[in-house]
Amino acid sequence: MALPTQRYARTPQPGNPARTEAWALLEAARRMEGAKPNQSELLEALRQNWRLWTIFQADLIGPECRLPNEVRGNLIGLSNFIDRHTVKLLAEPDPAEVDVLININRQIGEGLLEGQRAAAAKAAPPAGQAPTQGLRESA
Repeated sequence: MALPTQRYARTPQPGNPARTEAWALLEAARRMEGAKPNQSELLEALRQNWRLWTIFQADLIGPECRLPNEVRGNLIGLSNFIDRHTVKLLAEPDPAEVDVLININRQIGEGLLEGQRAAAAKAAPPAGQAPTQGLRESA
């Protein structure tokens, strides 16, 4: 049996939870999109997406969650919607209705990646300015 990371073409590097979450959301969206023509594959993709959002829910209600209360509340509400919508789709699969979940995953995933890009741009030295310390100086 292949290791879980061997099943995917590009897995995120450890140590960056936001990038990992973005990757997981975008991968789940890709799988749901690709599974639409095959009902058994679609049901499996829906279950996997539901498990992903269950993990997010557990993190959101945990005492270690450092998100602002408003953001946390919004994400909990969104995950509750995903629960209800997924249960409906598992009972009555409709490929057209899966687009709602695909779009949510893509929007949240892209938002996480955009936050990562913004943080990286903020941390990078301004264009044209040399870094304050080179490899030789830091060794």
